Amino acid sequence: MRPPQHLLPALTVLLLLAGCGAPASAPAAPPADGVRITSVTVPSGSDGPGVRAGDSGISAAYEVTNGGTGALAYTILFDFTTDAGEVMGNTTATVRAVGPGATVRGTVRLGAPGPGSSRVTRVKVSRVTKVPAAEAPPEAGACPPSGIRVTADDGDAAMGLRVVGLRLENCGKADYALDGYPQLELLDGDLSPVQGIRIVQGSGGITTGTGFDDPARPLVLKPGESALSGLMWRNTTESGDPVNVPHVRVRAKEGADPVTVTPHLDLGTTGRLAVRAWTRPTG
Repeated sequence: MRPPQHLLPALTVLLLLAGCGAPASAPAAPPADGVRITSVTVPSGSDGPGVRAGDSGISAAYEVTNGGTGALAYTILFDFTTDAGEVMGNTTATVRAVGPGATVRGTVRLGAPGPGSSRVTRVKVSRVTKVPAAEAPPEAGACPPSGIRVTADDGDAAMGLRVVGLRLENCGKADYALDGYPQLELLDGDLSPVQGIRIVQGSGGITTGTGFDDPARPLVLKPGESALSGLMWRNTTESGDPVNVPHVRVRAKEGADPVTVTPHLDLGTTGRLAVRAWTRPTG
């Protein structure tokens, strides 16, 4: 779920058009939450050096520095914009296992622009989220040592009602038993616990007809099988300050290894988050 405001000030780098697709030096700028764009490249024409089919040829080099005391995994959203700030495209990069004090470098590219797109002249780091490396959701196709893979979807929003789905896949070699609800811990941008939010099992009266009030039943997942859960809330804002929760630490059951997902919960001032019991997918 996209947050109503960025978690950090946007870091913008003006492209210095060097021509012929040569890298351009970026103006000096402080890192944004450890992420800094170091150079940009733009071809002088559609057939410039380095341009591939389905690729604009526009790219940005960046570096990520972990100033903390533990290894972190970063997810970074880069926006490619016009001079006026209109976003022509964006790219998400995931940088895993950046050790304390370490710097990791990478490059992001803008895909082929759509018909009638305006000229891209800027690259912007618009959002950074980071989680403990040991708790990051696994890469696609990878199975953690725990033998279970927990992920969150992009969420659904309608008329102030928000729902984010959780999926657990048994990617191991043994059966995996579930009975009840995932255990949740809400974390702020600094990965500290968020206080004052009540987590309710079932719908908690937020709405009906969503399946959240279906009773919990024991499940045994064989290798390759999955279970679903979900988070639900309303982002109603009345008196008080609205609460935004970027991270949720999820344990499939008591004693399970934690996985920290980043659904960006915009909880408003309701102070309540509903969680659904694990259930098998239908259909």
